[in-house]
Amino acid sequence: MNCINVPMKRLGLYVLGLFILSLGVSFSIQAGLGVSPVSSLAYAFSLTAGLSIGITTVLANVLFIIIQVILNKKIKLKEYLLQLIIAFLFGFFMDATLFIVQLLPTPETIIVQCIYLIISLFIVSSGLLGYFTAKFPLMPYDALTHVVSERFKLIFSKAKITSDLLNVCVAGAVCLIFIHSFGSIGIGTLAAAYFIGKILGWMMAHFQQPLEQWVYHNEKSESISVKSM
Repeated sequence: MNCINVPMKRLGLYVLGLFILSLGVSFSIQAGLGVSPVSSLAYAFSLTAGLSIGITTVLANVLFIIIQVILNKKIKLKEYLLQLIIAFLFGFFMDATLFIVQLLPTPETIIVQCIYLIISLFIVSSGLLGYFTAKFPLMPYDALTHVVSERFKLIFSKAKITSDLLNVCVAGAVCLIFIHSFGSIGIGTLAAAYFIGKILGWMMAHFQQPLEQWVYHNEKSESISVKSM
C-alpha cells in the first residue's frame, strides 16, 4: 500500500503545484501590469496571435524544448516527450484558471491592480513550492535553464537570470513588432523577477521541511523496514 501511496502523494503535490502556479500567473494577467518572465513569451504570443494563453503556453514550451535539443546536440526522446506532456497539462491549467480568475471583478484602478499583482506573487511562489518539493520532472523552461547552466558552465542562478532576461527581451520584441506596445512586459514583470525568489525562499525555509516530511514519511519508513530485513 505504501509503495502506491507515496508516489501518489508526490504526484498529487506536483499536479496541485502546477495548478496553483497557473492560477498565480492568471492573477498576474488579470492585474494587467505585466506577467512573470517565465510566462512572458507565452502571453506575448497570446496577445499578438489572438490564441488562448493555454495554446501559446504549449507553443512556447515546444520552443524551449527545441532550444534544448539544439544546445544538447542530441534528442532525449523520453525526456522531451515527458516535458511536452507536462506543457500540455500546464497549458490546460492556464486556460482553466484564467477563466476562473476572469469571473472576478476586473481591476479598474491601480490600487486594485497592485492587489491582484501581490496576490499573484504569493500564489506563484506557493505553486513553485509544491512543484519543486514533489521532485518530479521539470517543465521545459526550467529544464532549459539547467541546460544553459551546463552548456555554458554558468552557476544556476546566473543561468536563471540569463534565461529570464532573454525570455523577457524576446517577449517585449514580439509585442513591440506586432502590437506596438510592451504588452506582456511591465512593472509586474520586474516585481515577479525580484520578489518571487525572495517569497519562495521564505516559504521554503518555513514550509518545505514539514511538506517533505508529509510527502516522504512513508517512503523513508519503507526504506528502513527493507534494510532491517
